[in-house]
Amino acid sequence: MKVLHVLPSVSPLLGGPTHVVLHLVKALRDIGIEAEIATTNDNGNTTLDVPLQQRTEYQQVPIWFFPRFPLRMKEFLFSAELTRWLWQHLSEYDTLETHYLFSYASTCAGAIARHQKIPYTVRTMGQLSPWALAQSQTKKRLYSRLIEQRNLQQATAIHCTALGEAEDVRKFGIYTPTITIPLGVDIPSPYPEARRLLGEKYGIAADIPVILFLSRLHYKKRPDLLLQSLSSLAKEGHSFHLCLAGAGEPDYLNYLQTLIASLDLTAQTSLTGFAAGRDKEILLQGSDVFVLPSFSENFGVAVAEAMAAGLPVIITPDVQIASDIARAEAGLIVEGEVEPLSAAIAQLLNSPESRQQLGENGRQFAQFHYSWDAIAQQLAAAYTAIVQKQPLPHSLTQLRD
Repeated sequence: MKVLHVLPSVSPLLGGPTHVVLHLVKALRDIGIEAEIATTNDNGNTTLDVPLQQRTEYQQVPIWFFPRFPLRMKEFLFSAELTRWLWQHLSEYDTLETHYLFSYASTCAGAIARHQKIPYTVRTMGQLSPWALAQSQTKKRLYSRLIEQRNLQQATAIHCTALGEAEDVRKFGIYTPTITIPLGVDIPSPYPEARRLLGEKYGIAADIPVILFLSRLHYKKRPDLLLQSLSSLAKEGHSFHLCLAGAGEPDYLNYLQTLIASLDLTAQTSLTGFAAGRDKEILLQGSDVFVLPSFSENFGVAVAEAMAAGLPVIITPDVQIASDIARAEAGLIVEGEVEPLSAAIAQLLNSPESRQQLGENGRQFAQFHYSWDAIAQQLAAAYTAIVQKQPLPHSLTQLRD
């Protein structure tokens, strides 16, 4: 079976979304699915240094890169060359999966697939959540009426990663069948030296609990709320060190630095920048608590990675794997306000035994439910049903009309 995944960008600056697509395609190839990616050479304000308009091995995955239009319009990313290639070559694939809504590459691929009668699935990536739809609301409403609703309605299936995301699809007025498959994470090998190395790198004493925020530094993720909550804990005498790990726009980073200083948290906070590889493992396995008080997450890859590393997690109900965390007893789910978030953090800071138990629960859950091999097998079963024009696997269509 030959499957093409289309998305506007695989820039490392996008963090989780890029990580997910690359690992998903690699996992599919590992079980015998001939999966490839078509995308642009976008890399934020610059472009990736990659060969264009030829099949390229990029991070162990075959990708066709095409030049984006020089004027970058956020995630829309027009590419005439990608359009021509899709028109000429999409028929060589058995099925198509698009990633992102409100973007040119995905919209174009869906339209060509419909014209050439190729079945396709759409991964909405949380972009139909109430919070996401409220951003640039007028533009999205117009785009939806003209283009996106038809793209979703005529898809063979909508690929969701949590039941909450599937519910958002229905609330948007789309009744295309949904398949619900979680995203995967790498299950790390134990790193006994992580805490010592983390302490040495950021000057953290061995007896000080480390709180980790690992995600894109963006107002959607609400690192400012975390800082405000920690400020109140510091005033109550709690000891901790916060690692804010992630990249962000310069203006927002300046805002966070100013906020940290105004809350008198400079000595207790490290802005680590974007973390990958060994640096990321040191953060995940050297910390004590993971916190992500986001406004909206369709899945929350960073949360799942924290669970896989054995970290107890504190999240808001708007992180759509909250039901998994509750079922696994892997952390605390609290409203996104200063007082409940402060109370949850204090609860775990005061109880090393609770941190250990919640973390171990999360590790075991992630190993069983979030392995890439298991996820690839489920998605391959859905692709097989789609190509053979058979009913979708019942186990994947949990949200019924």
